[in-house]
Amino acid sequence: MDAYTIGEDFSKQNFTETPLPRGEYEDCNFDHCVFANGDLSGSTFAKCSFSNCDLSMVKLRKTTFHEVEFKDCKLQGLHFDDCNDFLISFDFEGCILNYSIFQKLKLKSTRFKGCKLVEVDFTGTDLSSAVFEDCDLSGATFENTNLEAADLRSAWNFELDPTQNRLAKAKFSKENVIGLLGKFGVVVE
Repeated sequence: MDAYTIGEDFSKQNFTETPLPRGEYEDCNFDHCVFANGDLSGSTFAKCSFSNCDLSMVKLRKTTFHEVEFKDCKLQGLHFDDCNDFLISFDFEGCILNYSIFQKLKLKSTRFKGCKLVEVDFTGTDLSSAVFEDCDLSGATFENTNLEAADLRSAWNFELDPTQNRLAKAKFSKENVIGLLGKFGVVVE
């Protein structure tokens, strides 16, 4: 039988040694916990927060995230595309999401603040109205991505092909608009 946990605080726990029981977690806080290389498949996290946690390489098959906040977490190499996509919603602040995959998810209005998103795959993702505030997008893949009304004014190191992505009303700064011209071989001095 799966666990149902509401309003509990988990602090400084190592879930690689004793895995977090599969179940539903609502209004729970995870602080300085280690989940690295673990398996959260089939669990549900609703209105939970993770701060200073290491979730690198965690398996997320059919995991549900609804209104979940990640702050100062390591989330490297995660297949968010394996999650249950029904009502999926989360925000990231100060997180390292390098090499993670968000393919084909509906992530409208998702907020990425001060995050490293190196080599992240956003192919086919709906990021309309998303905010990339002070984010490093080196090598991130944007292909058939909906970035309508997204805010990339303070993001850097991205390359976006305007012919391969939806960009209507997306916001860019004068400094980073060059990331839209890379494909065309334009030299801006």
